[in-house]
Amino acid sequence: MKVKWLYSLTLILLFAFEASGQLLLNEILKRMDQHHKALTSLQASVTMEKYNAQLDERDIFEGVVKYLPKTGRRSMYVRLDWTKPVVEQIAIIGNAYTLYRPRLNQVYVGKTDEAKNNAKVGNALAFMNMSRQELKENYTVNYLGKEKIRDGVETWYLELIPKRSSSYRAAYLWVDVDGMPRQARVVENNGDTTTIFLYNIQKNVTLRGSDFEIKYPSNIKPIRG
Repeated sequence: MKVKWLYSLTLILLFAFEASGQLLLNEILKRMDQHHKALTSLQASVTMEKYNAQLDERDIFEGVVKYLPKTGRRSMYVRLDWTKPVVEQIAIIGNAYTLYRPRLNQVYVGKTDEAKNNAKVGNALAFMNMSRQELKENYTVNYLGKEKIRDGVETWYLELIPKRSSSYRAAYLWVDVDGMPRQARVVENNGDTTTIFLYNIQKNVTLRGSDFEIKYPSNIKPIRG
C-alpha cells in the first residue's frame, strides 16, 4: 500500500513539474516574441567561437555586429566587422553572404547554409530573428534551466531541435529576462559548433541599407564559397 502511495505521489509531482515547465517555456517564448516585435535594429560587440570537432580546435573572433531584423518587406540584414585575430568583413542579407578578407585580397559569396567559412555565423544569428510562431513550427523547443553567460547575466537556456532535415542537428539559445537571445550555439551534423555572444548592446539605433554594403577593390573577382 505504501509503495502504491509513493508511486502515485511521484506521478503527481512529475506531472506538476512538467506543467510548470511548460508554463515557463510559454512565458519565455512570449517574451521572445514581444522582444522580436519591438526590435527595429541592433548594434553590439560580438564574440564568435568556432569549434572543429574533427581537429579538436577552437578559433575565437571578436568584432562588431549591425543587425536589421526581417520584416514583411525586407530580408534580415547583418554586418559583421571582425577585428581580432584578423580583419574580415561579412554582410548577410537573407540567406546570401559576402565575405571580404582584405589581407588576402579575397571575396567569397554564397549561401549561409552552404558556407564553409566565417559566414556560418549567419546560421546562429538567424535565431535572433525568429518569432514564437516560427520557432514552434520549425523546432521542438526544450527548456534546459537557468544559466549565467560570461558577462554574469542570468538567462533561460533553451534547446531547439529541427523538425525537418537540416545542416545542423541542434541549436541552443540563452535568453535574457527581456526575451532577447544573448547567446546562440549551432551544432552541425558533423559535430562542429559555432557560438556567438552579444554584449555592449544598443537597440533600435538608426541603421541604413548602406551600412551593410561591403566595399572591396573592383579588380577582385568573388569566389563562390
